[in-house]
Amino acid sequence: MNDSPGVDPIRAIDLRWTLRDIKAKRSMFPVDPDHLRTLIELGLVEMRDDVPAITNAGHQILD
Repeated sequence: MNDSPGVDPIRAIDLRWTLRDIKAKRSMFPVDPDHLRTLIELGLVEMRDDVPAITNAGHQILD
């Protein structure tokens, strides 16, 4: 994610935390729609039954 062109370092950190929140199923706060859109565009998250789910690529980023 840090190597993605056009994503500044602060944004990359925010996206990584959003990815971690989705993975941990922390639903206390809704996912930022802009973050969700970006993560879907990057192929790191997909929607399953209207719930964000981490893809294999997303798991690789976090591991």
